[in-house]
Amino acid sequence: MSSDSEKHAAAEAALAYVEDGMVVGLGSGSTSLIFVKLLGERVKSGLKITGVPTSEETGRLAEELGIPLVSLQDGVQPDVDIDGSDEVDVNLSLIKGGGGKLLREKIVAFASKKVVIIVDSKKLVDKLGAFKLPVEVVPFSIAVVENAIKDIEGKPVLRKEKDGSIYITDENNWILDCDFGLIDDPKTLDEKLSSIPGIVEHGLFINLADIVLVGENRTVRKIEARSK
Repeated sequence: MSSDSEKHAAAEAALAYVEDGMVVGLGSGSTSLIFVKLLGERVKSGLKITGVPTSEETGRLAEELGIPLVSLQDGVQPDVDIDGSDEVDVNLSLIKGGGGKLLREKIVAFASKKVVIIVDSKKLVDKLGAFKLPVEVVPFSIAVVENAIKDIEGKPVLRKEKDGSIYITDENNWILDCDFGLIDDPKTLDEKLSSIPGIVEHGLFINLADIVLVGENRTVRKIEARSK
């Protein structure tokens, strides 16, 4: 089964966690956008939900599909957040942010009553870190943050667009893609990064996922968090 087919299977399985009247966090990235399209079909057929998009891109797609949207600024709490991930380890810790949307993704996940992650089987790893860790940075602090990351044995690279221009996030920040090698202790790295002034947020998502739905061949495997 192809990676795309596994993504579609996981996204379809996530529809079971959406009920009439819910506020739903709408993730970003290729698998999440498949879910949003499937959800749009359900809304068109009469499902009554409102969505909280985790990026401008997701918001535009949801509007095109007729999904009513609401903002966290309105004081709502998502009943469930459906999002993808770049890596998922055995403890359901995640690396997210390959698409550059990690800040809003983490805020919506933190705010939600339940977080369901949808991935293809290639995203499962024993240890995080083969995928470089995205770190969102205030542009003013870029040199300071780069040096601080090097001090904790990371190798930061400023993310750029294909035309060579600097990648700008939805919140007008920059992203450093950081190589820490395989990460033995995600929690300690989380704490170190969070202590560096100028880092807005990073792509380690620890103790946020409740359920991971993994497309595997022709089935979908459900993995639940032991505790949070």
